[in-house]
Amino acid sequence: MTYAQAILEAPRNSRRFLMSTSKVLIVEDDRALADVLSYNLSQAGYEVSVARDGQDALNQAQVKLPDMVLLDLMLPIVDGIEVCRRLRADPATKHMLILMLTAKDDESDQLIGFSMGADDYVTKPFSVKVLLQRVKALERRRQTTEATTDDVVASQGVVVDRRRHQVAIDNQPVSLTRSEFRLLDTLIRQPGRVFARSDLIDAALGEDTIVLERTIDVHIRGLRSKMGNAANLIETVRGVGYRFRDPKSTEG
Repeated sequence: MTYAQAILEAPRNSRRFLMSTSKVLIVEDDRALADVLSYNLSQAGYEVSVARDGQDALNQAQVKLPDMVLLDLMLPIVDGIEVCRRLRADPATKHMLILMLTAKDDESDQLIGFSMGADDYVTKPFSVKVLLQRVKALERRRQTTEATTDDVVASQGVVVDRRRHQVAIDNQPVSLTRSEFRLLDTLIRQPGRVFARSDLIDAALGEDTIVLERTIDVHIRGLRSKMGNAANLIETVRGVGYRFRDPKSTEG
């Protein structure tokens, strides 16, 4: 039995999980695993391409402009972290959804992946059914974000502009990943309210997202690291979750 056969159970009638006209680029040097993923995503209605190494992934992303990239970390020629960094740095590819696939499950590896701009992170082994649901959830999150009413909110020197998908702190632009942006946007709109980790998964990452609650901690850590002196505006409420500091609590 191959590695892919051992860890993945292809769901029957996978078209029932989602239908899509989106283009997906699978970046995976394990041929058996890539074939399993390609087959199941194609059955689900996706237009699929496969790259076997990081350089090929970058080349294909430039030419085919996929909507989503399933990106393994351990790749020949150019590793997955560097591929992610270059995709996010290029105006032509910066808005692609990136779902990282890796055997590494250390929190530090997740933090690095998210800091480079990954939208989600799946550790091996995983089931195809779960992966398809994660792909579906990412698409829903993008659609929800795009459909959100234009709005700008500001508090204590932090400005979040939904329409432009921009954040500024003390008049200086701050570059955030999509997940970090959604977290900050969720927290700042209700200062003082304590959000449980499960609340933040639903509100900021999407109710269909299948993640451990500690994943929110990884996102928050990455967000704080980019907020500089404003990092302490996101307060930890021990045993519960997080809140954005209520400016009224500092008055008087």
